[in-house]
Amino acid sequence: MTKTRPFLAAALLLAAGAAFAQAAAPVTAQLPWARPTVQGQRSGGVYVTLTASEPVTLVGAATPIAGTAEVHEMKLEGDVMRMRALERLELPAGKAVELKPGGNHLMLQELKAPLQAGTSIPLTLTFRTARGEQRQLALQVPVSATPPKELGAAAAAGAHKH
Repeated sequence: MTKTRPFLAAALLLAAGAAFAQAAAPVTAQLPWARPTVQGQRSGGVYVTLTASEPVTLVGAATPIAGTAEVHEMKLEGDVMRMRALERLELPAGKAVELKPGGNHLMLQELKAPLQAGTSIPLTLTFRTARGEQRQLALQVPVSATPPKELGAAAAAGAHKH
């Protein structure tokens, strides 16, 4: 019986690890990017298009390069553009939700260093499923002064409607 204890202990550890393993979020991220910041700038924005394969809610974001990361919305109220944090952002199944400049976006606050063009930053998004399960999606977000080409082309095409 003494010989089986190490095996039993290893099996229990593996089972416990599997129970706590978190399934990946049922979300795809397209064209993530962040704008560079200047020395002393304490916040920056991250933009991405998210598409969920089932209804989920974006409930959080985290990165080691900032003290906080939040979902923010920009909204015109009268003649004033206002920005505020959102507690959550619904992602309907199969519908692309664009986080973009001038609209909903991810705000990184209390930056620990400037965001430099040509680098990338780690970002983890946390979602809640309809069943209440938390799921995460890890991203590497390129830092660039301009949006990704595919996004830029789509924006330009939309801007020239006649």
